[in-house]
Amino acid sequence: MSIPATLALSAALACATVQASAQELRSSRRSISYHTVEIRGLKIFYREAGPADAPTVLLLHGFPSSSRMWEPLLPLLADKYHLIAPDYPGFGNSSAPPPSGFAYTFDNIAGVIGELTAKLGLSRFVLFMQDYGGPVGFRMALAHPERTSAIIIQNAVSHEQGLSPLWEARRRYWADPAHELEALKANFTSLEATRQRHLGSSPRPERYDPDTWTDEYAFLTRPGPGRDPDHAVPGLPDQRRVLSQMAGLAAQDAATDAGGLGKYDPSFAVAGATAYRDDVPEAEVHILEAGHFALDEATDEIASFVRDFLARLDGHKG
Repeated sequence: MSIPATLALSAALACATVQASAQELRSSRRSISYHTVEIRGLKIFYREAGPADAPTVLLLHGFPSSSRMWEPLLPLLADKYHLIAPDYPGFGNSSAPPPSGFAYTFDNIAGVIGELTAKLGLSRFVLFMQDYGGPVGFRMALAHPERTSAIIIQNAVSHEQGLSPLWEARRRYWADPAHELEALKANFTSLEATRQRHLGSSPRPERYDPDTWTDEYAFLTRPGPGRDPDHAVPGLPDQRRVLSQMAGLAAQDAATDAGGLGKYDPSFAVAGATAYRDDVPEAEVHILEAGHFALDEATDEIASFVRDFLARLDGHKG
């Protein structure tokens, strides 16, 4: 066989191999879709993934994030679970009415998300709660305990011992809102605070995508109804009573519980995770090499823990 013919044959075989490989490739995001429905006259955005007839997990995001924070995890669970991740009013791609038109309390936000689950026909689900998702999700669980099969808590505390020194600025605001608002915004809603909420004290800052905090800050400060910076912290004044309530809510909840907290979290201390065992002794607790948004750095570990936990709930190995 001549050299040119040999080269031509090699090229043809290489081309066939590439085509075969390409035909076998399937994106892990293939089942993710994006939707908006109307609840109480508000447009509520949500992400959906996985088979509609599979066990449902409702993923409740933190501050100042949105359902986008769950994007790294969705493809890792969507083969076996039906995943719904909404944006609260005032967050992400959901409507952001002015405070005169919507009371940004955790009770009210929980009511809207509860109505969303009813509209979507979600009769029973696992609650997966991060940060703001804690006070929202616990309220949903108590309002309709028959809908909650289990609770997963990620960097959402219910106990005073879980609050870091950063909360001192917030306590001063509660005591004197008129004079402490500017200090609160620097502590809670500035670009640097948004960035630091992700990085925390992680020794591996190179693993963090800066788009996460720049995008969150853009949502937090974008102009328009409900985006006045003075009202950019939905629910924060409400947290004075929330902290006193949430430990009681955790103790009352009878569902199976699992939880994790990133030890580099600048907002919440590790003691806030282990405190759940005082209320629910059988709770499963993991301390992660991660920050407040633990999926930034520990996606694989979280996916593994969650799959194992969910598998024990529904009786098959994840």
